[in-house]
Amino acid sequence: MTVPALTLHDGTSIPQFGFGVFQVPPPETAKIVTDAFEAGYRHIDTAQMYGNERGVGEALASSGLARDDVYLTTKLNNGFHRPDDARAEMEKSLERLGTDHVDLFLIHWPLPTKYDGDYVSTWETLIELQAAGHATSIGVSNFQVDHLARLAAETSVVPAVNQIEVHPYFGNEAVRAADAAAGILTEAWSPIAQGAVLDDPVITGIADRIGRTPSQVTLRWHIERGDIVFPKTVSIERMRENAAIFDFELSDADRDAITALDRGEDGRRGPNPSTFDWMPE
Repeated sequence: MTVPALTLHDGTSIPQFGFGVFQVPPPETAKIVTDAFEAGYRHIDTAQMYGNERGVGEALASSGLARDDVYLTTKLNNGFHRPDDARAEMEKSLERLGTDHVDLFLIHWPLPTKYDGDYVSTWETLIELQAAGHATSIGVSNFQVDHLARLAAETSVVPAVNQIEVHPYFGNEAVRAADAAAGILTEAWSPIAQGAVLDDPVITGIADRIGRTPSQVTLRWHIERGDIVFPKTVSIERMRENAAIFDFELSDADRDAITALDRGEDGRRGPNPSTFDWMPE
């Protein structure tokens, strides 16, 4: 698999395509990530809240791959936004992952209704962790336009990426535009809307006409829009299918037809980051 690399504003690069382990059961994570490595994936996206960092670390340790050959992302748990807590949890993540650094560390959710609305000091802590070498790059996840504007106004470092919900039914275009204007790369989570778009007649019609699967067509749409994407599956056959998207292109008309499926806020499948306030027990 030859995956394009995109350049982050900090001068580092990130593979545009990878493998996500959201909802992968912790006991199964090492085996599934090992399968992903065997299928050619070299970009793994995990999070403290997923509870499966240790399995990712076990797969990495047993893979025989050099650490520099794997791009590794994790995210700060919602319960640890206070600076001292964030520092401690970074150390725990590195221990679970079996590495001295991650390639990308994100604030998982802004939580504007928690911590007295203070996600700025959390971001400043990530800046500190990057300076200490614990994370090569730092970014955010699920930040809205106003959240990004506040970081720009109150801190000196722009997030390298913003990982947000994006799929054909929810283009999240205002946030994508704000990311682009600030030099932030967009990462798309739930890229196939948890499978909901795979039966859409527009997508299935394109897939049938060009001899590809609906999943391949949808993932290719993300790639051609310039976003970073990391679908999740526990099937090695589906891993290989998802990765086989770099030997074809969509026509402008097909890409526009998929983009036109956007339902705005009605298409959102996950929580709204402006009100989401879940905290771990």
